[in-house]
Amino acid sequence: MAPRANWKGFLRLSLVTCPVALYPATSESEKISFNQLNRQTGHRIKYLKVDADTGDEVPNEDIVKGYELDKGQYIEVTKDELEEIALESTRTIEIDEFVDKADIDPRYLIRPYYLRPDGKVGHDAFAVIRETIREMDKVAIGRVVLTNREHIIALEPMDKGLVGTLVRYPYEVRSEQEYFEDIQDVKLTKDMLDLARHIVNQKAGRFEPEKFEDHYESALVELINQKRAGKVIRPKERPKGENVVDLMDALRKSVGGAAAEVATSKKPARKPKKASAGQKEMLMPIAGKKPAKEVAAKKPAAGARRKSA
Repeated sequence: MAPRANWKGFLRLSLVTCPVALYPATSESEKISFNQLNRQTGHRIKYLKVDADTGDEVPNEDIVKGYELDKGQYIEVTKDELEEIALESTRTIEIDEFVDKADIDPRYLIRPYYLRPDGKVGHDAFAVIRETIREMDKVAIGRVVLTNREHIIALEPMDKGLVGTLVRYPYEVRSEQEYFEDIQDVKLTKDMLDLARHIVNQKAGRFEPEKFEDHYESALVELINQKRAGKVIRPKERPKGENVVDLMDALRKSVGGAAAEVATSKKPARKPKKASAGQKEMLMPIAGKKPAKEVAAKKPAAGARRKSA
């Protein structure tokens, strides 16, 4: 079943307009999640909306928004008043300008969305906008309203669609100066830098996300499987960090270690299973779900279902 669109409206470049839909490009629904329980009864914890002074539960229809001026003093803002200041970008992504991708500071990027034509009409106008951005090798900057807030959105072509990344406003990004100003100025020798470059060259590669495994998620899966099997959980000894006394010695040892690592990786071996696929395997039957296949039951305990019961 296709995911629901987070937003539907129009994409406009000058007088060229087409209906579009916006979909989240990422999801964390596969990750294990926990519920809060009452330790005494095992029942789930339920949160209520209560009056901070009286302690009485307040029904949703009596809850309004308020901005705190002073301690305990609020200005009430109604839903109708908020709708009155609704912006054009609530229904239209207006492309304001085109910029080079290198001009966008990575700190300003928030999260990606997929943008596609909505319905059977407007595909030709969408294609014109998409291919213009692609051929100009630019990023289109526009505005969109999500969750009642206007966001900057950067649009780039991807395959037959567009990827729109939300961009922060300047007031949302902290200055680096308050964090970096106390870093000492250090003079490094040429030998140190040469050794460091050698380590980098030995470890050089291409970024392939499928090579990486979420080790914490795998550990959670193993923990849940062990507890489900009634095993006693014993704390593991944590590695002790060591202070680097001689930087040059550490660099030399690192060069040797990196060389050995590269040599080992070049040995012929069975092709490892992609981490992302392994993390989705089911070992643990979940209540209300079909039991895992027998084949999955023979695999190591690192492959349990993502969601907890």
